[in-house]
Amino acid sequence: MNFLLRLPIVIAGLYGGAGVALAAASAHLPDASRLGPASSMLLFHACAIAAAVLLVERGIAHRMAGLAAVFGFVLGTALFAGALTLRQFTGHGLFPMAAPTGGSLLIGSWLLLAVAALWPRR
Repeated sequence: MNFLLRLPIVIAGLYGGAGVALAAASAHLPDASRLGPASSMLLFHACAIAAAVLLVERGIAHRMAGLAAVFGFVLGTALFAGALTLRQFTGHGLFPMAAPTGGSLLIGSWLLLAVAALWPRR
């Protein structure tokens, strides 16, 4: 497996760990309402990243479209969860509309993954 496929797996591991940490923080901190959704997005998309990489590596999903979906998951999750987490701890987000931008990117990435699975292989 080359670096382009290993890097998202490393990121998925980091997202998984961060998701568990935010879940614990949301259970113990008062008024941590934003951390639950951030935790969920990190945990769900850590699994999605790992699975999508395996689909690309095994040739089940079209390589370029599948990789675009993988990196869309990486960026979309960082924007969505990062904006919510930063707002929880600092009172301001990454930038205006960061969470909705990340969410839209995640939706698009899921749709792209579906296309990548349907795209005929050569």
